[in-house]
Amino acid sequence: MRAIRVLCELAARGSFSAAAEALGLTQSAVSQHIAGLERQTGLPLVERGTRPLALTDAGHALVRHGRAISARLDSAEQDLAEIAGRRGRRLRFGSFPTALTTFVPAALARLRSRQPGTALTVVDDHLQGLLPRLNDGELDLAVIYDHEVLAGSARFGGGRVHLFDDTFQAVLPRGHRVAAGRRTVELTDLAEEAWVGGRPGSAWFSIVRHACRAVGFDPRVSLTSDDYRAVQAFVAAGLGVAVIPGLAVARAPAGVEVRQLRVAAPVRRIAVAYPDSAYQPPVVHEMITILESVTRRLRGAARHPA
Repeated sequence: MRAIRVLCELAARGSFSAAAEALGLTQSAVSQHIAGLERQTGLPLVERGTRPLALTDAGHALVRHGRAISARLDSAEQDLAEIAGRRGRRLRFGSFPTALTTFVPAALARLRSRQPGTALTVVDDHLQGLLPRLNDGELDLAVIYDHEVLAGSARFGGGRVHLFDDTFQAVLPRGHRVAAGRRTVELTDLAEEAWVGGRPGSAWFSIVRHACRAVGFDPRVSLTSDDYRAVQAFVAAGLGVAVIPGLAVARAPAGVEVRQLRVAAPVRRIAVAYPDSAYQPPVVHEMITILESVTRRLRGAARHPA
């Protein structure tokens, strides 16, 4: 494992000298660790003579598994130290941006008041980044979302607790003809409009596109962004219409009209997820309970839309 950790550091730093400095080793010691791994595997792991340093396919494979194994060993060491009372509690918590700007701060504040000694680390990342971190054991807990079109979420091997359903809503320029005199609209009302959508591979817009196709049209995208504030700013400027998650319109800017969708509204399922493990520290269970509590009103809103 020592040699594998050296290889992981080498991959992260890009050179033998930088890896040696980060690990507190000599450059010769780093080279010896890598050479020993290559003898054991019978495969070259590093492409010598390349700048910046490049790994072979075998090297990349070993780094991918090595990072996961290192994370699990680190978690095991932390858990044992907590049980023995030699180390304080920690929580490595991840979340996607719209959750971080709505219900997550209240949950973190409640955890801090209940468990003031917990060392808290918060990772702000998109769904595509959170799931690998959970699978590799880099995070103890993360707020995620899923939908049938998101294959990566379905492949997640850990546990999850459903929190609430986040129903998407239509966002239109103020005074738009579709919004006039109406509290709700249909997706099909927007079929001929110019749309503000997400970039290629965007998780949220994959959900929107799936819903639109299900009712017979493909949205005609004129501008793209994965920043919901930018999406709403484009809409406010009259550059298109959009359908975005309900969490994202909690504080809609001036210049837009927000309307609920009567039927076929896209929905993403918000959950709190944790890595597959036989043992979960008490602080993980505590945080799950807190998240369930602070999102109770959102569950009620999903059941009884206005």
